[in-house]
Amino acid sequence: MWRSTHAVLAWLRRHSVLVLTANLVGQIGIIVTGGAVRLTRSGLGCSTWPQCEPGQFTAAIHPETSYHQYIEFGNRTLTGVLSVVAILVLLVVRTAPGRSRAYRLLGLVPIVGVAAQAVIGGVIVLLHLHPGWVSLHFAVSGALVAASLYLLHRHGEGDGPPVSVVGPRVRALAWALAGLTVMVVVLGVITTGAGPHSGDETVGYRFTVDPALVSKWHAAAVWAFVAVLAAFLFVVHRSPDAGAAAGPAAPARVAVVRRAAWLLLAITLLQGVIGYVQYFTGLPILLVGLHMLGAALLIAGTTRVVLTTRVR
Repeated sequence: MWRSTHAVLAWLRRHSVLVLTANLVGQIGIIVTGGAVRLTRSGLGCSTWPQCEPGQFTAAIHPETSYHQYIEFGNRTLTGVLSVVAILVLLVVRTAPGRSRAYRLLGLVPIVGVAAQAVIGGVIVLLHLHPGWVSLHFAVSGALVAASLYLLHRHGEGDGPPVSVVGPRVRALAWALAGLTVMVVVLGVITTGAGPHSGDETVGYRFTVDPALVSKWHAAAVWAFVAVLAAFLFVVHRSPDAGAAAGPAAPARVAVVRRAAWLLLAITLLQGVIGYVQYFTGLPILLVGLHMLGAALLIAGTTRVVLTTRVR
């Protein structure tokens, strides 16, 4: 028994990056499947929680069965897969030799997050898709994407105190990007909840706000994000103090920051194109779903930019 446990832990340590990457991909994937539940109005495809139907955990099959049950049950199934991955992450992080207590505590985040999401999902079903809880569900998923990328990044670092590799202006712009990302995502959630894809067949608009107005606020936040990102790229390429804190390794370390910022710009531009096309084409479900995927990638990309501005 001890040898089997030792072999499993040894395998996990050898494939730790794979496990942590799978966790990040899974956290992004659950946003996509959760979006499918909302966009197809399958939020009550399973009538109860934690069971899908009274007396059984799987979707009920009968002549009146619709695809809604399978979509919601599929999302619940992915939550189960994420739970297994979260346990593996916990084992990888908690058994990592020579790592700090702070790093080991990070291993609890995925499993606690998945458990919290399961409870929130259950409350959503029991409260018949209360819009506030639906929005919280997405917000927690976004936070878990950021936390999962942070965990993957920290795995490849040491445990010393963080040391900046860029000047103060670049750091300030990076944190401004993080703040604007939160604003963009929150306004995007409100925009979706105020529009025709709010997730309920009987209540078309879950948030009683003007969808055209809130979409303009959302677009304004995106443009502010683009402006700050452009300033970030300009400063990190042109400012003489861009790598002032990096010492002799400045060129290589600042190059990592630049690559992360250019990738974030690509994600942002693609997300903007999808956003405007979906707005002017009547919000087709496929594009709205891609926009939700883009939101997850935007969160990950911004987190990556912030993390590359310092090393341990």
